[in-house]
Amino acid sequence: MNFFEKKILVVGMGRSGRAALEFLTARDAIVTTTDVTPRDSAGFRPQTDELFAEPWDLIVLSPGIPADLPALVAARARGVDVIGEVELAAPFLQGPVIGITGSNGKTTTTSLTGHILQSAGIPVQVGGNIGTPVIAMAEASRPDQWNVLELSSFQLETTRSLHCKVAVCLNVTQNHLDRHHTFQNYADAKANLFRMQQPGSFAVLNADDPVCRSFAALTPARPVWFSSKDVHDATVFLHDHTLMPAADIPIPGAHNIENVQAAAEAARVAGAGVPQIAAAVRTFRAVEHRLEFVRELHGVQFFNDSKATSVDATIKALDSFPGNLWVILGGKDKGSDYTVLRDRLARKAHAALLIGAAAEKIAAHLEGSTRLISSATLEAAVAEAWRAARPGDTILLAPACASFDQFQSYEHRGTAFKDLVNGLS
Repeated sequence: MNFFEKKILVVGMGRSGRAALEFLTARDAIVTTTDVTPRDSAGFRPQTDELFAEPWDLIVLSPGIPADLPALVAARARGVDVIGEVELAAPFLQGPVIGITGSNGKTTTTSLTGHILQSAGIPVQVGGNIGTPVIAMAEASRPDQWNVLELSSFQLETTRSLHCKVAVCLNVTQNHLDRHHTFQNYADAKANLFRMQQPGSFAVLNADDPVCRSFAALTPARPVWFSSKDVHDATVFLHDHTLMPAADIPIPGAHNIENVQAAAEAARVAGAGVPQIAAAVRTFRAVEHRLEFVRELHGVQFFNDSKATSVDATIKALDSFPGNLWVILGGKDKGSDYTVLRDRLARKAHAALLIGAAAEKIAAHLEGSTRLISSATLEAAVAEAWRAARPGDTILLAPACASFDQFQSYEHRGTAFKDLVNGLS
């Protein structure tokens, strides 16, 4: 693909946008960048409808930019090619690809897959929605190296030519309805990962999830199934192979057994043996901000699950603990239904401490399920939970919301939580 003197607009100047700018500039494109926030970068212009209306050869979107903005719809109608950063990278990414998507567990499974391959001596690089943007990985890719990519629905809805040797879907539950508008649109974005596959590839799918099962009919790839039912007498199996005792998995939660199964199946296709996989899983450590143990103070434990940005992720977090919880919920609502948390909170929580823009909606959905404390801020929630907690209790940040009302990202929120917790005495 030749970008020489092509007039290209890069929309969104976060990590992906900056990587796309660097990639295109190195190929002598004429690049203009834009963002809703003013930026100090070469070629930057304010984001306006007039800017989008100019005669661009290509528009490249960062994942955070809705693909259905009216100005982008109009650009497509004029014949402008509008793609995402992953689609920009796809033709330049050398080596086989493992693409991992799902509503929950993507980061853990992606990190674990990379860890298994690296531990087995198989060349690998890891990135996408986690860490390094795909367009930056393209520069470092080589034919004998696996590329393990975490891929969100935001990335997949603007991608059409990423041919994954192994495509993985962990689960599909309601999420990002503020962006995709309907659950079907959201599921269709995930399905793109499998539609793009080619014969001779593999589709690793959760047999217990009806949406995942439906993807098998959309792809020419060979289905490889995993299931929570493949645990017998506390031992995890991969079809006809014994993997390991469930107790040897070092990351808590029943959902992480499925994440291990998915990563193991993907790693097997890439050449890792079952004993190598089991050994690598035993040395894996939890991803930061995903059910991350922070500290224990006077018998009270603190866990940071700031990456639980959906209701389903919060359910999985709650299911990882027997009870005695002080749960911090709230942030920016994504069109979620919080009523499904009622039963678990009634059984397991001393209280839910509500923060951020979604606090009022969450309170309305949870009224009568458990004690509700309106804390407004994360700092106040941590202080109130700590004052009330007793030895044997757990204070859990599992917000069920995006972070963008009070924080720059879920990482920023999780780091703030850890700083607050580590400052307690």
